[in-house]
Amino acid sequence: MEKEINIAMLQMSSTIGNVEANIFKIGNIIKNSLPKDTDILVLPEVWTCGWACDKFIESAQKIDGEIIKFLCETAKQYNINIIGGSFIEEKNEKYYNSCPVIDRNGKLLTTYSKNHLYSYYGCDEGKYITKGDSPVMVNIEGVNYGLTICYDIRFPEIYRAYANAGADILVNCAAWGANKPIPWEMMTKSRAIENQCFMIALTQCGHIRNEEYNLGESRIIDYKGEEIAFIKELEGIASAKISLNEMYQFRQKCTILKDIKDNYEVKILCKR
Repeated sequence: MEKEINIAMLQMSSTIGNVEANIFKIGNIIKNSLPKDTDILVLPEVWTCGWACDKFIESAQKIDGEIIKFLCETAKQYNINIIGGSFIEEKNEKYYNSCPVIDRNGKLLTTYSKNHLYSYYGCDEGKYITKGDSPVMVNIEGVNYGLTICYDIRFPEIYRAYANAGADILVNCAAWGANKPIPWEMMTKSRAIENQCFMIALTQCGHIRNEEYNLGESRIIDYKGEEIAFIKELEGIASAKISLNEMYQFRQKCTILKDIKDNYEVKILCKR
C-alpha cells in the first residue's frame, strides 16, 4: 500500500471534572500547535474530565452532547480526522469509557468502548463504567486503525485480534500513572513489534490530585519498535509522517505473522 499519513498526537493535563475547561484547553492547543498538513489527530483518554473515577458520572454525556459536537466541528474546521481519546458516554442508563472517531467532514464514524476496566490500587473504574462488548477497528481513508484505551494495553490478545483482522495502526489512548513508566514503554513497543504495526501510544501528563500524576511520555512507534515521535512530560502536540508501504515491505521480508499457530494448547506433564 503506497500510503503516507501525517499523524499528530495531543498530550495534555486535564482539569479534574471540568468538561468546559478541558474543551477550551484542547481547542487552544489545537489552534496554536496543530501542524498544517495533519491527516489524523489523536487525543488522550478521558481528556474531558481527567482520571478521577468519582467524577465520571457527573461528566458523562450522550453521543449527541457538547463533547461530540465540539470534536465534529473541530474536524471540519481543520480538515482532519480525529480519534477522540475518550469521554464518559451515557447510553441506555449505563456509562462507558468510549473513544469516538470523526472524519474530515465532521461525521461520527464509530465509537469503541474500553474492554478492560482498571480497578486496582485505589482506582475503581469498574464501579462506575460498563465494559465494552468487543474490539473495534475503523477504516479511515483506506487505513485500518485498531482502537484501545489505557488498561487494554496489558492484554495482547486484543492487539493480535486486530492484526489478524488486518490492522495497519494500533492506537492506545491513555491516562497512565507516572509511577509505571517501564510497563508503559515496554508494552506499547511490544504490541507494535509482535504485530508488525505502527503504534500510537498517547497518554495524559501533569498533576491529577493529591500525590497522583499522569506519566506523559506519549509515543508514535513504528512496526520494528522504534520511536518516531515523542513527548516527555509537557502539554503539546508531536507528529510524524508514516509510510505504510515500508511496513508492508518489512512484513514481506519478515513473515512472523504467518508463523502463528492456530492452537497453542498446553500439555501438562505431571510428576509421579
